Amino acid sequence: MELRHLRYFVAVAEELHFGRAAARLKMSQPPLSQQIAALELDLGVRLLERSNRQVRLTDAGRLFLAEAKATLEQAERARQVAMRAQQGELGELRIGLFPSAPLSGAVSAAISTFRRAWPNVTLTLRERATPGQIEELLRGQLDVAFLRSPARPPLPGNLSSLEVVREALCVVLPLEHRLAVETGPVPISALAEEAFIFFSRAVGSSLNDQLQSLCMEAGFQPRIIQEATANSMILGLVAAGLGISVLPAALCWLRPGRIRVRPLDAPGAMTAIWLAWQQDGASAVATRFVQQVRSAGVQVDEAPTDHREPMPGRRQRPAVTAAPRRTGGCGGKPPPAPRRTRRS
Repeated sequence: MELRHLRYFVAVAEELHFGRAAARLKMSQPPLSQQIAALELDLGVRLLERSNRQVRLTDAGRLFLAEAKATLEQAERARQVAMRAQQGELGELRIGLFPSAPLSGAVSAAISTFRRAWPNVTLTLRERATPGQIEELLRGQLDVAFLRSPARPPLPGNLSSLEVVREALCVVLPLEHRLAVETGPVPISALAEEAFIFFSRAVGSSLNDQLQSLCMEAGFQPRIIQEATANSMILGLVAAGLGISVLPAALCWLRPGRIRVRPLDAPGAMTAIWLAWQQDGASAVATRFVQQVRSAGVQVDEAPTDHREPMPGRRQRPAVTAAPRRTGGCGGKPPPAPRRTRRS
């Protein structure tokens, strides 16, 4: 029994006339009669009562009709699912993210835009350091990954990449620091004698090598007195006055109030975020995501200004001022507060 046999039977059962059913199916009547007879023989059940005057359903035929319709509807749904999956409208997208990637406006916008456009695609977000992301891409455990690297990352195998965002590097200073009282970019040479708080090598961040390279080109070795594995720890230790740091612009929007941020003035004081994926064998969903990110172009994130500004894309909440205190009554005492009545 094949799906076509069910379609033939449903047409005859609904028309109760072989001639009209054959016209509906765009076929001649004799082959249709033969197919219905073959279906009944295969089932070992009589589905139709035939006479020269009429065609009617048997009890078995009426019950079989309901099941045949349900089977055809399910088959059509399965066909639609397969087609949408092939076009990247259904399925799962596994995205690798280094810990601070969602703080980038371009990265968060790429993810949220894709979710709005394709709500039936399941997004699985996995936090990984860049080396771990590359390994999982090669093993097929990730579909795409956002990587941090100042230049196009050297990727093994058939992995490809495109640049998503460029970020300025910023000097992060405690408010009491001598460099915090000035504005504008900080020459990297002014940091030669400073104590740095920076990422541990175990984190696997490309920022370690980039900081070393920038400082060496300026003629000094950065003096790192404290390592940390989390962005919040670095910002907190700087706020406590234990040292300074150099971080990408996106991280500096989350600085606490006891920190001042100034752009770093040095050749190559920019980092970047890249999207990587398997060039061969990429799923339709991954291909659609890559196309969306590519069409958005490369975003540039500048350093935050010295005065406190809202994060990009967020409205600043208006300041709330206290209402003037009313006085009145005897002795200048304020009048009693009005009673609140509950609305019915």
